[in-house]
Amino acid sequence: MERLDKVLANLGYGTRKEVKALVKSGAVEVDEVLVKDSGMNIDPEKSEIKVNGEIIRYRKYIYLMMNKPDGVVSATFDNYDETVVDLLDEEYQVFKPFPVGRLDKDTVGLLLITNDGELNHRLISPKWHVDKVYYAEIDKVVNEDDVNAFKRGITLDDDYKCLPGKLEIVKADEDGSQVYVTIQEGKFHQVKRMFEAVNKKVVYLKRVKFGGLDLDETLEEGEYRELTEEELNALKEV
Repeated sequence: MERLDKVLANLGYGTRKEVKALVKSGAVEVDEVLVKDSGMNIDPEKSEIKVNGEIIRYRKYIYLMMNKPDGVVSATFDNYDETVVDLLDEEYQVFKPFPVGRLDKDTVGLLLITNDGELNHRLISPKWHVDKVYYAEIDKVVNEDDVNAFKRGITLDDDYKCLPGKLEIVKADEDGSQVYVTIQEGKFHQVKRMFEAVNKKVVYLKRVKFGGLDLDETLEEGEYRELTEEELNALKEV
């Protein structure tokens, strides 16, 4: 059970004080009954709540898949740059969501945004071995030596040895290479630094899979949608 004013405040209907005034004005019904006590306890999962005649959908958590665009920061707030949370409609911002892990500013692709802290911890903790798959374009020819180096575990410039990764070559010629990289960590600029360790440079990077999620290719960069029930279940089973 939760207080009605807390539920409405969490859904973006104002501060507790503003919600109290809203309820006193006769704008709120619970289970078809007009209420005047904003402090009443309700079960928001079971009760039907109406504000100004409209049924509101209560959710404790939100789960969004975004195709992160280039130039946007994976953060909730930044003094200089636009963040992925800035791209969300107000109806989602009221939940105070945050990105799960991060993508570099110039990296695009699949980013999960939620306010579920427990799921966030599970997905970003290395001990759970959650796969993150990236499509990358490289400035030079990627070969089997690189594949084997990734498999053994690349040592970065700060002497950190990465967990073994999977490197799949899609195309490799004098114009460069197209590859898929699967890792289970999320160190700062990790994929770029892994290639730098084998004297190559990433020129384009896009995350296409995260845990049990595949990027919805119908989403343009900057677009997002809520996860389906099947997607959420797949994510939680990782």
